[in-house]
Amino acid sequence: MAASDRIMLGPLVGAIDQGTSSTRFLVFNAKTAELLSHHQVEIKQKFPKEGWVEQDPKQILQSVYECMERTCEKLSQLGIDISNIKAIGVSNQRETTVVWDKITGEPLYNAIVWLDLRTQSTVERLINRTPGKNKNHLKHKTGLPISTYFSAVKLRWLMDNVDEVRSAVHSGRAMFGTIDSWLIWSLTGAKNGGVHCTDVTNASRTMLFNVHTLDWDPELCQFFDIPMEILPKVRSSSEIYGLIKSGSLTGIPISGCLGDQSAALVGQMCFKDGQAKNTYGTGCFLLYNTGQKPVMSEHGLLTTVAYKLGRDKPACYALEGSVAIAGAVVCWLKDNLGIIQSPEEVEKLAASVGTSYGCYFVPAFSGLYAPYWEPSARGIICGLTQFTNRSHIAFAALEAVCFQTREILDAMNKDSGIPLKQLQVDGGMTNNKLLMQLQADILCIPVVKPSMPETTALGAAMAAGAAEGVRVWSLEPEDLTAVTCERFEPQINPEESEFRYARWKKAVAKSMNWETTAPLNGNGLKI
Repeated sequence: MAASDRIMLGPLVGAIDQGTSSTRFLVFNAKTAELLSHHQVEIKQKFPKEGWVEQDPKQILQSVYECMERTCEKLSQLGIDISNIKAIGVSNQRETTVVWDKITGEPLYNAIVWLDLRTQSTVERLINRTPGKNKNHLKHKTGLPISTYFSAVKLRWLMDNVDEVRSAVHSGRAMFGTIDSWLIWSLTGAKNGGVHCTDVTNASRTMLFNVHTLDWDPELCQFFDIPMEILPKVRSSSEIYGLIKSGSLTGIPISGCLGDQSAALVGQMCFKDGQAKNTYGTGCFLLYNTGQKPVMSEHGLLTTVAYKLGRDKPACYALEGSVAIAGAVVCWLKDNLGIIQSPEEVEKLAASVGTSYGCYFVPAFSGLYAPYWEPSARGIICGLTQFTNRSHIAFAALEAVCFQTREILDAMNKDSGIPLKQLQVDGGMTNNKLLMQLQADILCIPVVKPSMPETTALGAAMAAGAAEGVRVWSLEPEDLTAVTCERFEPQINPEESEFRYARWKKAVAKSMNWETTAPLNGNGLKI
């Protein structure tokens, strides 16, 4: 590529996209939002006991460095000068909890992943302490129910059960953070002056953060008995936090930070009240922008901070419907049942029958999230006959993702009072055209997919590029690039859709109250 062509590219922005199953680094052109290059590394999840999900924080950090270095190599091969990268944004799996030693820089335990269920007894103990044993006791401040999903209960478990964590907290050496905090601290110098911070979107998923004051809340910290000194400083989603201290991108500012679902909302340009997007990843997350006021749900949705794009800019809020198991159900079909060899195969298998033949699959592997918040639920496959085969189960697994989305969309329509006319979608599973068509059929509204599916990384890049002191990316409505989309229109009649949805609801009812926290004897039976 000629030198003049290089100059024409103008400023570039990088995005670290650290998800549950993989880490990616992507580089975008700040003027056109075009994706120029990226690299991806899979992340191993550990399942040390039933219901436990962990990851190695050092492996996560290493994967970030590897993705950044490999992407820089790819850009150089394309003749693109990496000195054009002016800023880096971070988008991350939310709620996943890390505690590390600020003197040594070493994690004190594996990261406890958002899906993890070990805190069920901690949650029950906390709920039992509230007046009327009410899981929504803190919702007026946090927007969240007391659940295994959020960081405060994971941190409480670590302090109660891991000696190294407990003693580090008592001696003032411990630092707590979600994945964004761990990465930013490590990338900006770690034990040698690393910046310990988080942004409002990630902080709003901890249960320690007050969504009205936009800061850590002393009463919430007292409720969970967590010392405020170990918490990161809360910053906006778009400002310079610090500079990268090692590797090919040394000296470049990290200036954007958004939890992955907020990043996707920004990347889908849902900046107006009433705009919404649904991301299909490990889980499924529907966010609906409610503007500058936090709206408390009456129908089992979460109230969360959508973004705050600058220190002096107002925070915007969202209603969120969270589904724990979406893409993860396909991984389960592959890794646990062995009925497919690769995730892509599920579409072919399901399409070969075109129906679940009355089979329903409720993948409540981590209990049920929105709108039920029922940790005692467990996965069930029902409606089986001698005719049912693996293709029907594959079809039922895809339908389950769509039915779960329908449940949260129904809740959202009730809360907002304004039914969504179409659903904007993104995430890895949206490459599955059968799934997208099923989704339109089950929702009875069109599903709209942008042709550039990397909206999470794009959102983090936009926040980073728009930050004060960087200013290479304009977020003014007239400057945002038009996005080409693929539309999926409903193709079945609403009566059939309603019939299938009613059967799904019946299956969900059967998955409830399955698990109790009574101890097991040696034979795996409840005592």
